[in-house]
Amino acid sequence: MSSIKEIARLAGVSQGTASLVMNGKGDQYRISAATQQKIREAARELHYQPNISARRLRSGGEKVLPIIALFWALDTRAVLMSRFLQGLQKELSRLEDEYELLIQPFAGSGLCDVRSLVTGTRFNGAIIANPTEEDERYLEQTELNVPVVLYQRSSDKYASVNVDSYASGQAVAELFAARGHRRLGMLVPDVSSAAIRLRKEGFLAKVAELGLEMKPEHRLAADFSERGGYEAARRLMQQEKPLPTALFVISDQMAVGALSGLHDCGIRVPQDIEVIGHDDDEVASYTIPPLSTVHLPVEEMAGACVRMITDLIHHKPVVPASVMLDTHIVLRGSCGEGKRL
Repeated sequence: MSSIKEIARLAGVSQGTASLVMNGKGDQYRISAATQQKIREAARELHYQPNISARRLRSGGEKVLPIIALFWALDTRAVLMSRFLQGLQKELSRLEDEYELLIQPFAGSGLCDVRSLVTGTRFNGAIIANPTEEDERYLEQTELNVPVVLYQRSSDKYASVNVDSYASGQAVAELFAARGHRRLGMLVPDVSSAAIRLRKEGFLAKVAELGLEMKPEHRLAADFSERGGYEAARRLMQQEKPLPTALFVISDQMAVGALSGLHDCGIRVPQDIEVIGHDDDEVASYTIPPLSTVHLPVEEMAGACVRMITDLIHHKPVVPASVMLDTHIVLRGSCGEGKRL
């Protein structure tokens, strides 16, 4: 295993300078960006891994396992975390080696404050889920000292596991058109998310291409929650007629609330308006009527993230560096019951 001394020798700097940079204190001690870059490149060339074991408490010769950190945004998307953990645990159980899992919540747009990503002193690798677009810009501009896999995001710099969110949005518009709908509505979570933005853009682009009607007042943003969906659906139903006959809600969590809001407005689903959500949460099968939705393969994506991050931890080549999985629409009672497209 390489050492700080070897990094310093390869980079042509003092051991103290190399130590400061590898512990994330380069800016604090005004070490030039060029020198910091040179030291990090030397560390990568030498496959340097911080001695995390030495920083952890242990007793009686207990084996210290490599740590995988799961960074999950502190917002209402936590409802998808249980599915992700199921997929993660299933894949970890298949591996020959053992790993510890560290759950690391973070505030949206707050990854820049997580120094352990730069220092690499708390974990051996990280899976980062649901970063905001500001977080993504930070990751692209920063040299991290731990291997990283991005979940449901794409990157030219980091390994990633994603779906084609743009195509998912297009598929919903195509389905509505095929079912004879001309006037459409959309409820969008009010969060910074490339995945949600791409779903929205794909849907709107296909709506325009097919010559369907989408009035600006029928496209509402609301809180990413059941209450947000409920209130947005009620606001939508208060608009001037004619109202949409089909509604795309870009989150099952919001769609659950939207179904309740439509019911309270005396709107029948699917007779008066058909509804499609996104994610295929377990609750979608138990709403009234059961919710049609775009299936997001969360468990399979989690498994792919585990395979990639463990290979990166052990310096194995990750090919391909980007994995794209498929989505599909599951049709239930809220729109075209019993069929899958």
